[in-house]
Amino acid sequence: MDTGWDAGLDAGMPEVDHAAIVLYRWMLVHGGLSPSAVARAAAETGLTEEECRTAVGSLTETCLVQADGEGWQAVSPQAAGARLLSEPEAALRAQEELLRARRDELQRRRDALTGLVPVYLQARQHSFPQGTIDHLPDQFAVRALLTDVIDSCRTEVLVSKHGGSFPEAALREALPRDLALLERGIRMCSLYQHATRFDPATRAHAERLVEAGAEIRTLPEALPQMIIVDRELGFLPSRSGGALLIREPDLLGYLLDVFHRDWEYATPFATGPQAAHDISETVKESILTLLAKGLKDDSIARRLGISLRTCRRHVAELLIALGAHSRFQAGVIAQQQGLAGARGPVRERTAPAPGPASAPERGAARPADPRTGPPDGPPGCVGCGAPLPVAVGRRSAPGRPALHCSAACRARAYRARRKPGAAGGGRVSGA
Repeated sequence: MDTGWDAGLDAGMPEVDHAAIVLYRWMLVHGGLSPSAVARAAAETGLTEEECRTAVGSLTETCLVQADGEGWQAVSPQAAGARLLSEPEAALRAQEELLRARRDELQRRRDALTGLVPVYLQARQHSFPQGTIDHLPDQFAVRALLTDVIDSCRTEVLVSKHGGSFPEAALREALPRDLALLERGIRMCSLYQHATRFDPATRAHAERLVEAGAEIRTLPEALPQMIIVDRELGFLPSRSGGALLIREPDLLGYLLDVFHRDWEYATPFATGPQAAHDISETVKESILTLLAKGLKDDSIARRLGISLRTCRRHVAELLIALGAHSRFQAGVIAQQQGLAGARGPVRERTAPAPGPASAPERGAARPADPRTGPPDGPPGCVGCGAPLPVAVGRRSAPGRPALHCSAACRARAYRARRKPGAAGGGRVSGA
């Protein structure tokens, strides 16, 4: 943008050369310069009298020297700057105000257009009931639509996110929305990476959600990012920074299969020293497996959602423990000794029926809780006494045992604990 004053500033702003600086220093020491002292100043500074007169003119133009009777007096650089730059700075402030006003107007128009996204998508759904794929151009549109969709959710929300930690601002924004969702009895299943268990902010966020009735599991490696609402609507990240909105049934079915597959292998979220130790060992097994495949440290760290420094520390510890001399040798030794982690076979799973009962948590193997029943008998729900579901043919995942028969029962227990005057005044033991 051509403001007019900036071109003149570049072309006409006076410069202070070396001779002017030398004379300016002399004038500060001697309290100024008079016409009769020009010869003396020239002799003491090593300049010619003509150079002194030129320097006086340059200093006067930059406001470092001002006339004082027949002579000249040096002034401070701050005072010179205030006199010389006050007008350009005032013009700059005016331009900044104008740009700020224009930016606010553009944002207002953007928000108005973003508000029409739900109208557009609802009309598209009516015109194409068999399903569509739409593109949301940016995060503003994604946030607006996601908030609207979550508020109108009926049965369940499935979330898969990669990364070892999430921004605290995003966690603070999401927590009230997620808690309100659970308060309504909506099932919420989230898949994270193991590394999130070691990030304080993410761990505290997950603990709050689990306490409120959410189901969270973790996996070692990077996950496909997705959000699926009521098995009818999916969000996938777009390379442009926005998202793809999926309504096409076959593609949604594929995404649900991917989520269920990862869910079957994931470890339920639990806290405590033993849980942290188990997850740390799982991460090391994953590192050994990736080392055997020849991956570099930065690639391993990226896939596991951990920092490069943490990855290198684990690699160094593994090399010492295995007596290996190289990263690849450590991976080979681990494979030969059966130390590198590998997924077990997936048990067969029938196609889930719509509704909360079809969420992936149903049928997951869980260790029996001695407080709810003998180890050799069916455990009972601490909320309603119904038997807890027990799966056959799959290793029990480490972590806290289940105490409720369903997410709805767990959510009811959570709401009962939050009511004023509730018996015990706290949470149910072990819930």
